[in-house]
Amino acid sequence: MEAPLLNLFDSHCHLDDAIFATDRAEVLQRARQAGVTQMVVPAYSAAYWERLRSLCASDPNLHPAYGIHPGLVTEHTDRDLQRLEDYLPEAVAIGEIGLDRWPGAPDLAPQQRFLMRQLGMARAAGLPVILHARHAVEDLLLTLRRYPGVRGVVHSFAGSAVQARQLINQGFLLGFGGAITYPRAQRLRALVSGLPATAILLETDAPYQPLWGHQGERNEPALLGEVLNVMAGLRRESARDLAAITTANARTLFSIPAQEQPA
Repeated sequence: MEAPLLNLFDSHCHLDDAIFATDRAEVLQRARQAGVTQMVVPAYSAAYWERLRSLCASDPNLHPAYGIHPGLVTEHTDRDLQRLEDYLPEAVAIGEIGLDRWPGAPDLAPQQRFLMRQLGMARAAGLPVILHARHAVEDLLLTLRRYPGVRGVVHSFAGSAVQARQLINQGFLLGFGGAITYPRAQRLRALVSGLPATAILLETDAPYQPLWGHQGERNEPALLGEVLNVMAGLRRESARDLAAITTANARTLFSIPAQEQPA
């Protein structure tokens, strides 16, 4: 008798991306065959909110988050922030939002303005946030302290152990994906091995951030189990136990009811 599939939750994947347009049904089928039963799909631009709304309306296991990505704030206006409020009743989170100091990113001032507006919306609506913080975790921490009570996840976390503790103490979870599968990512792997499991979410960030051994390929949620297995090995824990905890973490954060374990 085969063991039942793990019940996995991909907390961050961009399944609405046009790269999935021709085979999205097959991508979803592969994900479910791999035990990935729930997925949060964050938007990053107002241009794609309707596309995301239509996709998630077609599948009860796809959950939308709406927001304006820090790298795209110069393409948006206050009118877009006003429009965002219209999407919040159906959202499980506001995101992907945050700060980005990568070369070529917009100036930090407009990023901060959009982030603070969206954090304010999250607090008013009682929604969690999905945060992007590329080379900007310290800036993000300073901003979040101005919004006590707002909760969420810092996706694709790559900060320090001290920053991780500060975020966890403020009530935030940390998302990890393909980056931990690379043997050279020694600092990140050491960090993951020491965090409380109750502070961790699994993610793929599909179609981005391919896993080690899949470089140059389109990432997809079906590979989430590989992230889980690497993480469980680093932590010397049962993959099944870690899957159960991280899935429960995601359901709690995004207020998604538990399902029966797939047979």
